Amino acid sequence: MAGRGRMVPCACLGLFGVLCWVWVSFASFPDDQLPLEALDAVDRAAFQPQSALSEMEFSSISSYRGPGNRDRRINKELPILLWWSGGLFPHFPGDSERIDCATSSCLVTSNRKVQMYKRTASIIFYGTDFRAYEAPLPRLRHQTWALFHEESPMNNYFLSHGPGIRLFNYTATFSRESDYPLTLQWLPSLDYLLQPVAVPLGEKNRLRRGGLAPVLYMQSHCDVPSDRNRYVQELMKYIQVDSYGKCLNNKPLPENLEDTATATGEESSFMNFVARYKFHLALENGLCPDYMTEKLWRPLHQGCVPVYRGSSSVADWMPNDHSAIIIDHFPSPKSLAEFLKRLDENDDEYARYLEFKKPSRITNTRLLEALETREWGVNDMSKPNYLNGFECYVCDQENARLAAERTYRKAPNKNQPPKPKMANNSHMGCPLPGPGYGHVTDLPADDGWLQVWPQDYWQSLDQAEGLESLIRHNESDPSLLWKHIQNMAVSRARGKH
Repeated sequence: MAGRGRMVPCACLGLFGVLCWVWVSFASFPDDQLPLEALDAVDRAAFQPQSALSEMEFSSISSYRGPGNRDRRINKELPILLWWSGGLFPHFPGDSERIDCATSSCLVTSNRKVQMYKRTASIIFYGTDFRAYEAPLPRLRHQTWALFHEESPMNNYFLSHGPGIRLFNYTATFSRESDYPLTLQWLPSLDYLLQPVAVPLGEKNRLRRGGLAPVLYMQSHCDVPSDRNRYVQELMKYIQVDSYGKCLNNKPLPENLEDTATATGEESSFMNFVARYKFHLALENGLCPDYMTEKLWRPLHQGCVPVYRGSSSVADWMPNDHSAIIIDHFPSPKSLAEFLKRLDENDDEYARYLEFKKPSRITNTRLLEALETREWGVNDMSKPNYLNGFECYVCDQENARLAAERTYRKAPNKNQPPKPKMANNSHMGCPLPGPGYGHVTDLPADDGWLQVWPQDYWQSLDQAEGLESLIRHNESDPSLLWKHIQNMAVSRARGKH
């Protein structure tokens, strides 16, 4: 097993796609001045408008106050939420806004000049961008930290370690255990699953007789912690797979589909092309409980059968117990290939995997209840997007915490102080990456995957422990992270850590 080693940067992906709706009131401040009139004189410079976001679009709506919001405070009396991640601020124009949420109101800003303000109650981080060596230090006792991380665990393994995730008081992640779960973020609605089969089985069989493979693989992101290519390469020894994209490519895409945006936007030409295949290899780039992406939901939507590896808890979210083929249920790629061949030759058995297209055959009550009760939506103009939803969750939680603290200070003998919230490993908890096929001890020392991902995992733990040490020692310079890591390594070598 690869252990801890030298520091290298963590891999990261781009920000998630465009958001397009705001749920609660994002009422503009009077005249374009933002909250200048709302702050003390020393606060004013922090709220000067900067620039509108150029990569996101938000629909503006008339002011609306949540039905439980009786917050009549003026702006200078509201707590401040600071978005720390550069380029991610879900409001326009400028860098600051008032939000009126379900039960309370806050000011939100992306201007870091307010970091040390007494009124800045919480700092919100985007997980992919979070770096221990850029953390806002010193960490002030009156401030909470909130984490928004809906993307792959590979983007930041810092968050999969106890010392890393415990730094946060509120979380919105793909885990059902997080404070604001985003588990079904890639599933727009129940209707998305119930759409008719795009290509009938008879037509798929005709295409098979014409030489189309039974199995589709389409990936262009090859170097990932799940090491999916290693498994697929072994599988391809035993069954025909049409592989498009840059990974294990054996067939060219039609010229009109070479632009990857056709896949991201689910354009009809792309969807019709991939819907011809009976089976879709759906292997996530990272393996983590409850982390499920379009790789799983898209073939279900189209009426194809996903052959899935990713979330170890995926069965908890399937329409029924016979709608996906789980790779890890098979002892080897060869046994999986033999099973797929039998299904390919047996129409009745294959069709059983598509019975969930009938509403009466969706029997998973957990899935149905989660879709029914989630307060955020995907391309649903009647609900908030999850980014603004989490922002308001933090706002309401912080107002409740601050109110409880005031009550306690007024009568400490009669009231209890508010209990601090702290995230734990169940809010993320992704395991050490393992090889896609075979055992790690069988890999040569110069194996490319082995040299990157296990090291990245353990180095992220070093950084998590280092930042925890910086905060514990009340350091104000995050560049001291490396010194603290080195000191801990020396203590560990001497058996003192």
